[in-house]
Amino acid sequence: MTFPYRIERLGAQDRADFDCGVAVLNTYLQRQASQDERRRVTACFLLIEAASSAIAGYYTLSAGSVLLEDLPEATSKKLPRYPTVPIVRIGRLAIDSRFQGQKLGGVLLYDAIQRAASSDIAAFAVVVDAKDDAAVAFYQHHGFTPFANLRRVLYLSIADGLNRFAP
Repeated sequence: MTFPYRIERLGAQDRADFDCGVAVLNTYLQRQASQDERRRVTACFLLIEAASSAIAGYYTLSAGSVLLEDLPEATSKKLPRYPTVPIVRIGRLAIDSRFQGQKLGGVLLYDAIQRAASSDIAAFAVVVDAKDDAAVAFYQHHGFTPFANLRRVLYLSIADGLNRFAP
């Protein structure tokens, strides 16, 4: 059985019909993502249903850093004593309402971790800013840990992510 989706970089795809049920995430994909791509502040990846070419979901990645002191002590003591640690940030992640409930959010997380791991630019972890408690629960279900002082900011080391999502 083949996977009925493909993941591709944002381009000229028609995004007008995307609706994940959250207006700000819809508007971002429809009106802002192309500008952020051109400005090189984010990279946007689309999950496309092969049969219909409909956008089933999307996520964005950007480079960043976090303060070493914001990580839990058990994690920070294993890292070099630099003030900040390089990370890859998932800025947005959304699944169109027509495709929700099919575990496609996990597919997008796996793809994001794979991209971060295969980059020639080093990063320790993938970091997310969860928009609400349901998003926190989603990320925790996938192995993400909240930062010591920031309940809705979570991370997953790339090494742990590769192990967790290994086929």
